This record gives sequence, structure tokens and C-alpha cells, in this order.
Amino acid sequence: MNKYEMTVVVSAKIEDDERAAVIDKCKALVERFGGTITNIDEWGKKRLAYEIQKMKEAFYYFIQFDADSTAPAEIESRMRIMDNVIRYLIVKNEA
Repeated sequence: MNKYEMTVVVSAKIEDDERAAVIDKCKALVERFGGTITNIDEWGKKRLAYEIQKMKEAFYYFIQFDADSTAPAEIESRMRIMDNVIRYLIVKNEA
């Protein structure tokens, strides 16, 4: 099992319950591919470095999880088509 961190940038144009549903879907994807979530860090609404899809702000979430080496590719392929997810990134933690 490797340690990973997934950054998810969610649209600020949606309601709180929709945003929670997006994050729940992200957590479900991790668990679906054999990962176990160790921590979720919500940074809240932050200003974007540059405008994306005519938005200047978005909500940031950081999800740490343990999974096999094949899981990140599977998760990213599903995240790519998710609505309201502006950007995402999965990196391997070496610690």
C-alpha cells in the first residue's frame, strides 16, 4: 500500500449539499478501488491563481489515502468526467 494525497478543486457556483455530494463521490471512488481514507482537509473557498471557466474562486479539498499503485490512474479516469470538479491532482507521498 502506498500513501497518496488527492487535491480536489470544486466549483464555488454550486450549493453546499451538492458540494458535499461531490466530495462523497470522490471518497467513494477511493474506497471502490481498494483505498482507505486517512484524512480529509477542507480549506474552504480560496481565490484561484487564474480564472477557470469564468470563476475566480473555488473550494479546495485535500484527501489523504492509502491504496495500491493501480488505484490513482483508475480514480483520475473517473474524476476527469465529474461535473463541478474544476481541477484534481493525485500525488504519491514519500513520507
